[in-house]
Amino acid sequence: MARRPAPYLETLNDGQRAAVEALDGPVLVLAGAGTGKTRVLTTRLAHLLNTGRARPGDILAVTFTNKAAREMKHRIGELVGEVVEGMAWLGTFHSIGAKIIRRHAELVGLKSDFTILDTDDQIRLIKQLIRAEDLDEKRWPARQLAGLIDHWKNRGLGPGDLKSDDGFAFANGRGKELYAAYQARLKVLNAADFGDLILECLRLFRENTDVLNRYQERFRYMLVDEYQDTNVAQYLWMRLLAQGGGEARGNIACVGDDDQSIYGWRGAEVDNILRFETDFPGATVVRLERNYRSTHHILAAASGLIAHNEGRLGKTLHTEATEGEKVHVRGLWDAEEEARMISDEIEAAHARGHKLDEIAILVRASFQMREFEDRFVMADIPYRVIGGPRFYERQEIRDAVAYLQVTANPDNDLKFERIVNTPRRGVGDTTVALLAATARARGTSMFRAAQDLAQTDEIRGKARTSLKTLTADFVRWRGLIDTKSHIELAEMILDESGYTEMWQQDRSPTAAGRLENLKELIGQMEEFDSLAGFLEHISLVMDTAEDRDIDKVSLMTLHSAKGLEFGTVFLPGWEEGLFPHQRSLDESGKAGLEEERRLAYVGITRAKANAWISFASNRRIHGLWASAIPSRFVDELPASEVDVDTGGNGFGNAAASRFAARTEPFTSTYDTPGWRRAQANRDAFAPAPARAGPRRNPLIEGELVASSTGTPSPFPVGTRIFHLKFGYGTIASVDGNKLTVEFEKAGRKRVLDSFVEEH
Repeated sequence: MARRPAPYLETLNDGQRAAVEALDGPVLVLAGAGTGKTRVLTTRLAHLLNTGRARPGDILAVTFTNKAAREMKHRIGELVGEVVEGMAWLGTFHSIGAKIIRRHAELVGLKSDFTILDTDDQIRLIKQLIRAEDLDEKRWPARQLAGLIDHWKNRGLGPGDLKSDDGFAFANGRGKELYAAYQARLKVLNAADFGDLILECLRLFRENTDVLNRYQERFRYMLVDEYQDTNVAQYLWMRLLAQGGGEARGNIACVGDDDQSIYGWRGAEVDNILRFETDFPGATVVRLERNYRSTHHILAAASGLIAHNEGRLGKTLHTEATEGEKVHVRGLWDAEEEARMISDEIEAAHARGHKLDEIAILVRASFQMREFEDRFVMADIPYRVIGGPRFYERQEIRDAVAYLQVTANPDNDLKFERIVNTPRRGVGDTTVALLAATARARGTSMFRAAQDLAQTDEIRGKARTSLKTLTADFVRWRGLIDTKSHIELAEMILDESGYTEMWQQDRSPTAAGRLENLKELIGQMEEFDSLAGFLEHISLVMDTAEDRDIDKVSLMTLHSAKGLEFGTVFLPGWEEGLFPHQRSLDESGKAGLEEERRLAYVGITRAKANAWISFASNRRIHGLWASAIPSRFVDELPASEVDVDTGGNGFGNAAASRFAARTEPFTSTYDTPGWRRAQANRDAFAPAPARAGPRRNPLIEGELVASSTGTPSPFPVGTRIFHLKFGYGTIASVDGNKLTVEFEKAGRKRVLDSFVEEH
């Protein structure tokens, strides 16, 4: 009588079962989006234990997060019917690396109780080295060198391995020397940074073959999750362990998806998964292609898009969920109309019973979130930001707003204390404490105390000079509130205070995004008549309570969305330069384009039932309005899987006509035919000609009001009108040719009568 398979195998489909039962030799499991990767991982480990192929201590299982490791261990216990003890080698690359190094610390110049430095400690140590070398910290910031060192360690390169000039431009060619000094100092401090947890493991194995052999014999089976996200150092570390001798040689299973490799900016190498069969000849490749998440149209659209990538192993996802709507593609006038359309669709879906928790908006750049946050606050739609703080809660936004608030009200102690030493001016904690004590004793504000103390000897040196300059600057800026545009004034304050320069000089990976957010904040001010009006809006937005228990829309970047799923997904901003992002194209060329396309694929495949893609003809980026053309990724979507609706505006209709007329498939070269045609037809996507009127940009309300002629308006109070940007509304008051209108969707706005029509 044939032995009945274990119950956990009976729940698997054919592909999943093949991946679980292929226990001998190297195995690559290409797990497409939504194909049950986690189930395969845990079932494979349970099968190894249940069949007696291995004991818990014989298995090395590497994940990318501690949460994934804990979940995997728990699910294995459920499958084998008991708590799994002894799985000491299930964890992240870094946790396992740290464990190995602690066991052999003396062989890499450390003690077993070494400290692991966090980023702040790492920066502080590098600053000490830069000062010791008498280098200009502003010209050669510590974060820039930290980024270079991290880059070298991700590639498995110690100071002695650097043979090219890559990165040596730091400090006039002294990058390698400073890297060596940094590593030597770590040894003196008995410390390691996160990069060392892999790099030192590599050195340990390469310089001590007996230690390497011991671990090769110990780990009879290896399993690596998210293999497409490994960097070079992790890849070399894993390959050393997997290519050992003995009968267990090559019993490694790597699970990943080359189409979801989206972390090249932090060192991930998609080539690691692409060359698996070269590294391990005779490897078994199992493709998981049955998707349990999305409808047919969503999968077909995503598959058609990713097929334009050349650097992929290839697979075709399919699903039994054949019903469902096509992917919605929408062309809109500007980013505000885009936010309004999406919020309207969310409200309509919610009215039909769609849970807000099952709705997500995935943006390419964090500055895009601001439009949606403002819209959600106005429409009273609960939302959460995943992977980071809300726009107005970000450090750089809070700092910038604090400068503006102190300018408007110098007696705001909380805001003054926040920025008095940001950027650093030599006003330390002792000086701040003295300002606070003086203010309390005199019954005045810290600002007034700073003005007084800057004229006396109670504070000396740099702190006194800085306070004298800063308080004088605030007095001067305050004097310009009534005579200078609030937009120009805000730019002046951030520039003259040194705040913008602080982030320009910062070389951390987040600095560019912070500068983009500052420019978005300045651009937002165009929607308000004065600094006071803008600050009142900020106060109302930031006063929105955070209730974690209520149903909410999720707002996040595409990078933060990997591994998540939602019933409905909105993908705004599919325009050239934004998505694909121009920086990725400029820095990485074709490789950057293919990673951007993988990011688009990840975004679409987060949706279970509905996916919405939108693009705008005008968008404000870095504080400036510019016309835009649809992303080449829109061209690459299979026409049979999408529903195009442009709401009747000329830009969207032109895009729809071009899209519908497409018959030939596009190639996947860097300069695709679709992209060339879009460039050649750029005029087709320009905004429609404006009606006669004294304006430079029809989207900047502040300019419309500023350019008013004062001619009496022909529209009386109470007239129902239509505005191309704000929609339908009713005139509440008239001031010459300036109208105050209560718009149905956009709220109260001031506009010129030349840009409205009676309806």
